[in-house]
Amino acid sequence: MSAGSAVALGGCAGLGATGAHFDASSLSADPTLLVATTRKAVNGGRAKPWFGPERASSMTLARARLVAPDESRLSLASVGIGDWRLDRIEPVPADAGDLAAQTGGGDVLIYVHGFKQTFETAVLDGAHLSDGIRFRGRTMVFSWPSKAGLFDYAYDRDSAMWSRDDFERVLSALVSAPSAGRVHIVAHSMGTMLTLESLRQLYAKYGDTVTGKIGAVVFAAPDIDMDVFSSAVQRIGPLAGKITVIASTNDRALALSGQLAGGMTRVGAAEKAAIAKLGVRVVDASAEGWGIINHDLFLSNAEVQKVIRRSIDGTTA
Repeated sequence: MSAGSAVALGGCAGLGATGAHFDASSLSADPTLLVATTRKAVNGGRAKPWFGPERASSMTLARARLVAPDESRLSLASVGIGDWRLDRIEPVPADAGDLAAQTGGGDVLIYVHGFKQTFETAVLDGAHLSDGIRFRGRTMVFSWPSKAGLFDYAYDRDSAMWSRDDFERVLSALVSAPSAGRVHIVAHSMGTMLTLESLRQLYAKYGDTVTGKIGAVVFAAPDIDMDVFSSAVQRIGPLAGKITVIASTNDRALALSGQLAGGMTRVGAAEKAAIAKLGVRVVDASAEGWGIINHDLFLSNAEVQKVIRRSIDGTTA
């Protein structure tokens, strides 16, 4: 579950504001994602489901080879049926310190998934996000051990927090490489808690010198307690100014998460004004969600994806 958050972009830019021209994504030309995962491999990581819900003793780096939708005029995708597919996983014989070489030196987009996700769904969501916002650069998915079950919330939450040191290693490797570009992060739901903790550790290690290496940080439907969020934001210095929160007060997944948390409102379901007081950008996407759950608007809604793209394009080093 992840909580959506409210953000005020400068003068409160609306979701319908004019965005940048969206060219074809890099992923459409080279359908390959980098993957860093703290999940335990299944079948040696060489056959479906590749990685399961158990926690691994060490992080694995790999390439996910995808098959893009066929966009030809008579294809299934042309009538909204075709989709991305995960074809195979290729382990990368390198550690986190070699990540910068794997990214090719340009900007990197990292997607961190949320509650109730398999390895495969997390990778495919990363592909949908990257292609949807027409990202130009290498895309990476950080996948932590989720049991992908509705009643496994506590296990997922603990697994996300357990993975924060490895995610900090990934970020540290990228920001410390002289040739690397900026690192943009889109974290969803429970993945926002993991991301915020890793950013706090990163800032404690590098201080203000890391500011120019981190680009946009987008928290989509963040499933995190308001008090915990406020405390963490105060500990990451100028990195707080990089954050854009996408919230929706009608996010029903976050409403349930709040009940499980003893009635504590999640950031992603909070009122826009309350989030904006913390000094982060807030976009209220409540009017964009017409579904029953309204928890994955960053994947399903074109206007919300434009907000993410503008956050990346508008971030200055």
